[in-house]
Amino acid sequence: MTERLVIIGNGMAPGRMLEHLLDAAPAAYDVTIFNAEPRVNYDRIMLSPVLSGEKTYDDIVIHDDAWYASHGITLHRGHRIASIDRDAKTVTSEGGITAPYDRLVIATGSNPFMIPVPGKDLPGVLAYRDLDDVQTMLRMAERGGRAVVIGGGLLGLEAAAGLKQRGMEVTVLHVMPTLMERQLDPAAGYLLEKELKRRGIHVITKANTKAILGRTHVQGVELADGTQIPASLVVMAVGIRPNVQIAKDAGLEVGRGIVTTDAMQTSDPAIYSVGECAEVGGQVYGLVAPLYEQARVLAAHLSGDTAPRFVHVDTPTKLKVTGIDLYSLGDFAEGDDREEIVLRDASAGVYKRLVLKDNVIIGTVLYGETADGAWFNDLKKKATDVSAMRDTLIFGQMFQGGTQSDPLQAVAALPDDAEICGCNGVCKGRITGAIRSKGLTDLDGVRAHTKASASCGSCTGLVEKILKLELGDAFNPAAVQPMCPCTTHGHDEVRRLIRAKALKTIPAVMQELEWSTSCGCAKCRPALNYYLVCDWPEDYRDDYQSRFINERVHANIQKDGTYSVVPRMWGGMTSSSELRAIADVVDKFDIPAVKVTGGQRIDMLGIRKEDLPAVWADLGKAGFVSGQAYAKGLRTVKTCVGNTWCRFGTQDSTGLGIRLEKFMWGSWTPAKLKLAVSGCPRNCAEATCKDIGVICVDSGFEIHFAGAAGLDIKGTEVLGHAATEDEALEIVVALTQMYREGARYLERIYKWTKRIGVPEIKKQIIDDLPRRRAFFDRFVHSQRFAQVDPWSERVSGKDKHEFKPMAVVGYQEAAE
Repeated sequence: MTERLVIIGNGMAPGRMLEHLLDAAPAAYDVTIFNAEPRVNYDRIMLSPVLSGEKTYDDIVIHDDAWYASHGITLHRGHRIASIDRDAKTVTSEGGITAPYDRLVIATGSNPFMIPVPGKDLPGVLAYRDLDDVQTMLRMAERGGRAVVIGGGLLGLEAAAGLKQRGMEVTVLHVMPTLMERQLDPAAGYLLEKELKRRGIHVITKANTKAILGRTHVQGVELADGTQIPASLVVMAVGIRPNVQIAKDAGLEVGRGIVTTDAMQTSDPAIYSVGECAEVGGQVYGLVAPLYEQARVLAAHLSGDTAPRFVHVDTPTKLKVTGIDLYSLGDFAEGDDREEIVLRDASAGVYKRLVLKDNVIIGTVLYGETADGAWFNDLKKKATDVSAMRDTLIFGQMFQGGTQSDPLQAVAALPDDAEICGCNGVCKGRITGAIRSKGLTDLDGVRAHTKASASCGSCTGLVEKILKLELGDAFNPAAVQPMCPCTTHGHDEVRRLIRAKALKTIPAVMQELEWSTSCGCAKCRPALNYYLVCDWPEDYRDDYQSRFINERVHANIQKDGTYSVVPRMWGGMTSSSELRAIADVVDKFDIPAVKVTGGQRIDMLGIRKEDLPAVWADLGKAGFVSGQAYAKGLRTVKTCVGNTWCRFGTQDSTGLGIRLEKFMWGSWTPAKLKLAVSGCPRNCAEATCKDIGVICVDSGFEIHFAGAAGLDIKGTEVLGHAATEDEALEIVVALTQMYREGARYLERIYKWTKRIGVPEIKKQIIDDLPRRRAFFDRFVHSQRFAQVDPWSERVSGKDKHEFKPMAVVGYQEAAE
């Protein structure tokens, strides 16, 4: 008989418990979930990458709507439970829904601790616990300004790094002398503070917060010593407390958390608890690994297997801040009954410390180089006597035996029961077993079948090494990553087969490459459309229905559902008649906001979708074409005034910028493409952080490429020198065509360059003149057959080739 299982909370622990339960007893329960948040289950430990911009909410969803539907689970979103009636065995939500249960799981998580200081309730004071907090931080970060993060632990530092990456000035306040004092010793804490300061994050330790300043909103923070720090945003990340009120009101036994047995059963035999709200063996947990172990134990008991029990195991600490390698495990306090081994490499920023007791590792702190964390953890778990390797132990597994071994050999030497994924408790043997028995060939397959590297991702490198050991040369991490769930092929393989099989339509690709869906999806169709446009310009008709909405309507959709329109201004130049035309459109359609963009154009924001055709019709009459501010293609060519006006200018940078833009306008590329031309090395057009940049010098033109100035900050690489404007244009166009032909869809130039290598690109574009000319000719050839999309035909009444004659008649003739 099916029992009724009600779950209060929809976080990671109950989500994992349900996965185990559905595997073991898929028909045993009729499941109902009440979730206080108005959304599905997502990976909370990946909120920091969402804040920093490395991931989106969609990337961190664990169970989407389809998952709940496919398993017949009722999910009440936005319903906080108001009461539990243990006698009637029912729960009632604040929204008025009452559900009966046979068994109940309380997984209410924890509440952030807010320091009880004056001003803590001001608008702009946030905790850092869920997606709502992150979304609020992102909205406030859009305005810029200063942020103060109170708390120098894991969450606080991840919040600080994310806000800094979003452009805010950030100060971290920590009451203790060193950061992360619970997980790091003072030496590692010092290195961490040094690195954060190098990134522009201000850190104040021994900082006791006295008050948060402001009347109607946050304006700053005052410390006990009188120091005042300006701030428009204050994030409190000073700790959490188990959310136990609902259990306490129901009369369950409560200590720090909801007290449970090692089977996760509360003082009421029909009620269980998992996650941050549970107290088992006198301890409460905040890291995901023990919570997932609780989930596994509870699922076993609910399915009838009463053998598993929760046992405390030390869990490694890792900081989810890109570029900071940190690993901490166990007991690293000082004591007379223990000894330590320390390695410091000041130039490399590496610090390693092992704490031994009776020749057994009891604590590990690694900073800057953490690859041996899994090995040290395995030695600690097994209480291995390390006396025989005492002299070389600190150098890691690769150096055992007196010589340095290959990294793969070090992984091969790990025993099958060595833990690889701490978050999910996955050992090496489980991964190799799944690879062999399931025929897995890629990281996604391992994640799907074992959960290894599916949470924080810090063990991804180890998992890939295991794949390499098992598959040999057949394993290529980049190539085997499927481009979407519709296919097992990666981007490179799909593109190779399109050419090899001469596939010239989307249906042909899907049929010949055995797509698992009838029409593809939002990930693969735009990619296939681009590859076909690029590879078969004479034969393939660009499918605008396979483009994103912004590309189809020549406007950027905004968060309120309106659109912004950016007409093209060649090289950033405009005229009084163009400005009057824009002003007329703004007045006629009551456009609420007009902004000058960083690409030297004008953006009109807040346009209703139904007005877009008329807006573009009026702009087209004035000679404007789309600025393609949304496009996977050429967006802007930023320029300075060059030698036409500037006393420092060495060449006509504006003229070259306009020439490049008119030549390349309308050319689709794998990802957005931004160019700049600066008239002298003073670089007013910021050419050294663009996808492709030109610096004018006395002897001609320096060609730069592979810069980035968004989520990633990267200066350009120097590609080469051009003596004439014609040669500069040829190099830029040839480089663009090489990128078009070789990059994966949505892969920016700097990422493509990292994969291909600067030397190879220089070899093909600078050193091999015939190859460069061939790239250039293919670009020109493709532009002859580039179709005008229906939208721009309708709204501008102009042939797009009218705006770039160089692609039709040759660049030297057009330049004249």
